[in-house]
Amino acid sequence: MMTTNLMTAAAANNDAELVQGTLAGNRDAFGQIVSRYQSLICSLAYSATGSLGQSEDLAQETFITAWKHLGHLRERNKLRAWLCGIARNRINNFLRREGREPIREAESLEVVEETHSAAAPAPAEQTISNEEQAILWRSLERIPHIYREPLVLFYREHHSIEAVAAHLELSEENVKQRLSRGRKLLQAEVLSFVEGALEKSNPGKQFTANVLAVLPALGAGGTVKTFTMGAAMAKGGAAAKAVGAAGIFGMLCTPLLTVLGNYASYRMSMDEAQTDHERFHIKRLFRGALIITLTVCALLAVPLYYECQKHGTPTLFWSSLITCLIVIYFPVLGTLAILTMSGRRRYLKEMLREQCHGQYPPAAYEYRSRASLFGWPLLHVRIGDRYDVIRPPVKAWIAIGSSHSIGLIFASGGLAIAPISFGGIAIGLLSFGAISIGMLVIGAFGLGVWATGGIVVGWQAMGGLALAWNAAAGGIGFAQSFGLGPIVHALQANTDAAKQFFQSNWFFQFAQKISNHPFLLMMVWVIPMAIQSKIIRNARNRQGQQQTVQG
Repeated sequence: MMTTNLMTAAAANNDAELVQGTLAGNRDAFGQIVSRYQSLICSLAYSATGSLGQSEDLAQETFITAWKHLGHLRERNKLRAWLCGIARNRINNFLRREGREPIREAESLEVVEETHSAAAPAPAEQTISNEEQAILWRSLERIPHIYREPLVLFYREHHSIEAVAAHLELSEENVKQRLSRGRKLLQAEVLSFVEGALEKSNPGKQFTANVLAVLPALGAGGTVKTFTMGAAMAKGGAAAKAVGAAGIFGMLCTPLLTVLGNYASYRMSMDEAQTDHERFHIKRLFRGALIITLTVCALLAVPLYYECQKHGTPTLFWSSLITCLIVIYFPVLGTLAILTMSGRRRYLKEMLREQCHGQYPPAAYEYRSRASLFGWPLLHVRIGDRYDVIRPPVKAWIAIGSSHSIGLIFASGGLAIAPISFGGIAIGLLSFGAISIGMLVIGAFGLGVWATGGIVVGWQAMGGLALAWNAAAGGIGFAQSFGLGPIVHALQANTDAAKQFFQSNWFFQFAQKISNHPFLLMMVWVIPMAIQSKIIRNARNRQGQQQTVQG
């Protein structure tokens, strides 16, 4: 009960801010109000009328009425109760006007089936058929309203007892009791169907867009009928863009980017090496990673081929295999580097004692700003340091190092840790690298809340192989809710609802733009690596010339 009270108080405070913003002319504020309470208002209307279409019409009327008279709301923290009051008035007026009880709204299944079979196919936006609507309401109408209302809300609010309790201003224990009684009243053979159908019928982001689409057209003389016509036009004109092709395109471009970056890393390591022993171990490291990667990809080739063939996309096999080849390579290379790190550190410490008398020689290029803040220099750059793995990392507000760097704003290096990070292994809020970990990540292998690249895992993900909890798009995708692409597995996979979701989601719009500009993305990766390689090579040439003169 305490949790529900806290949620209610927090929502009330936020409601007051949204009301204030709407009255100040902020259109997005009212959009948030609609998005927050559309499920509640539609559920109240559906529980009373038994018609999904009519319930959304009544809900739309409710929000338009609220928008017109929002200035009359005195206690702005009681927005939810005010909206429910408007909705219930609308519902009662509708039922009185129609002169019938809600249970009469549902036609017999025989009539529905005959009508549906004789008519044209249902619109693309309709995610629940007429037959399903009839079965759904025939199952719910036998339940008393006191139990039906929380039951409808529960499944539409993603099984959240706290949300239902807050919406209906009941205790969580009371909600649990009503849900338990409501479930028992449902026939066992239709319980599973009702749960799934209610989830599919929940108004989504398109409902909010429809409400906002016609607000400017409603003046003092505007009518709800005008709004309904505008909403229908908005639905009919919505076009979903497929991002599957962009995912495949990104699948091919990201490996190319990482190949060039990896080669530059290999060349820098070879240029920094000063003995045949070091060069031998560097070659063995990269060669071993390649052999292991080829072996793993060979084992994956057969199941991957049959999966692509089963979905009728044989051309996807080669692009997927190439992606696996490149992306698997980096974790393997990193693992081998970690396993051999202790031996490399011992060798370099020995060289430091023998050749440099324990004093670190200067790097190919190093700059450290005199200005500092809280003890950290504003900028520290160290490139081409043979002994970087045994030296402390480069630390600064903006840190750039060959091996490892830590920045309070930005970091770049083999291992980079900062809010904005760039490198072989990048960790941060916004990270870009061969292996990226953070909030918003771009990489051959990415792990984050929002992830895009080759093989990516996150809350939302787009890439060659995308694994996500909420939504995944690309060549091969797995997600709990939404999926889009040639091979995807999700509750809403390649449906109109999924297309609308991806079209309106900021992250997938961002990821698609990135995949549409692979050349620029490649330059962001390759140019810094090329500059570092050039600096190290020039330093090596100068060192060779000095040795020749001294000889």
